[in-house]
Amino acid sequence: MKLYLQGKNEIIKVLTNSEVSVLIIDPSFIDLSSFSEIQEIRDNFPGLKFIVLTNSLSKNELQELNSLGITNIVLKSSDRDEIFEALNASVKGKKYYSCELLEILFEINERINSGEETGQLTPSEMEIVRLISEGLTTKEIASRKFISFHTVITHRKNIFRKLGVSSVSELIMYAIKSGWINLIEYHI
Repeated sequence: MKLYLQGKNEIIKVLTNSEVSVLIIDPSFIDLSSFSEIQEIRDNFPGLKFIVLTNSLSKNELQELNSLGITNIVLKSSDRDEIFEALNASVKGKKYYSCELLEILFEINERINSGEETGQLTPSEMEIVRLISEGLTTKEIASRKFISFHTVITHRKNIFRKLGVSSVSELIMYAIKSGWINLIEYHI
């Protein structure tokens, strides 16, 4: 059965009333406020397999989908065989990415491993980002890390400067989009 649906609510309605094993979705064609709405659909239908079929994805979008557990992503420019490979992998519970997307994932992984993706944050600064995302105050972070209050303030200033953010909410959004903080761990 092939249907063209316009929004999350239509998708949920069809999935509730039909037996669907694989959902092929193009986020740009469906009225979704964010990729987290795809996660909401996945949560409501845990046995449902997903394939994202799209024209293009930015590095951040690819990372976000990956962090949500969407691991079958195919570009519309892929040939027919590649699309069938993605469908086959999805049905078998395996991951599948278009070749172009694999290259982006490898590049992201190399940047993370080299420290480039983190804006050259030190391990201590990364830990402070995680503690900030947990809602700890500067004083609480200092106490937990056994460092002075002023050292934490210096780290915070350096983090904000390196990442080009100007508020804690921007920092947290940056960390979520970069995959440093799992959305499951952080609730707004």
